[in-house]
Amino acid sequence: MRSIGLIEGRMRLSALVARAEKGEPTLITKHGREAAMIVPIQAGRRIYPKPSEQLSFTDLLSPSTRRRARQPKAEP
Repeated sequence: MRSIGLIEGRMRLSALVARAEKGEPTLITKHGREAAMIVPIQAGRRIYPKPSEQLSFTDLLSPSTRRRARQPKAEP
């Protein structure tokens, strides 16, 4: 994984996004500390699903929804 400082990352954002589209994540540092990552959208969606795919509080309380939520989603 490539690591890049915040200022340099700002200047090269288009290139970093292009690398992410090809599957290469980039670690962004700020004052030498890890601060953020630019990752491929598939990796980000595993952590932060689209709002339309998120369950509501009521859905979380439903027994049938809990069973579905425990099943892993098939990757396309």
